Amino acid sequence: MQYDIYIIEDEAEFLDELKKMFKNDKNFHFISMTPDNIDIVLKNIPSMIIINDNNPRVTALEICQKIRTNDDNSITPILVISSNSDNNYRIEILKLSVQYYILKPINEDFLYYTVKNMIDFVATNRRISPLTGLPGNVQIQTEIKKRLLSKEDFAVIYLDLDNFKAYNDVYGFSNGDEIIKFAAKTIVKHVHEIPEGDNFVGHIGRR
Repeated sequence: MQYDIYIIEDEAEFLDELKKMFKNDKNFHFISMTPDNIDIVLKNIPSMIIINDNNPRVTALEICQKIRTNDDNSITPILVISSNSDNNYRIEILKLSVQYYILKPINEDFLYYTVKNMIDFVATNRRISPLTGLPGNVQIQTEIKKRLLSKEDFAVIYLDLDNFKAYNDVYGFSNGDEIIKFAAKTIVKHVHEIPEGDNFVGHIGRR
């Protein structure tokens, strides 16, 4: 799977550095955009956003605020790189659910593993339902939008459990939960046995 990582910066000074760092990671695709083009970035629903805080006209805080008010990117991981060491500034940015704030000058190894681990974390922890361990409504909508934007061929299957309320009324919610978990495990097992394609299974109703 390709990970589209957008770098928001005034000039594309940071793009070449990241490409060199990740030259052996073919799945990582870095794109540089100015803050003026943030709407294009948000429309494409990136795997991750890196903000190089080097624009005198707009701060990283303002960019983060715009990202977090966009529903499609409410859970997109953000990394801010800045020379601003003011503690209050950093806290205000972290309040916006920004995952990392790295001060300049940057240690390349530290940055490489921070970016890589953030992407790995998102890829392996798309499961948010405490019951089934599957991604919920927001992730499902985002996944479909990303595939539509990339114009790839894909199929959507909607599965429902008939008479589930009646089952819960007779056997109780605990037993009903076990049925849901069994159904989820069965679906995931068979979907991921398909050798080709980037398969995705979600649980509607979980946010």
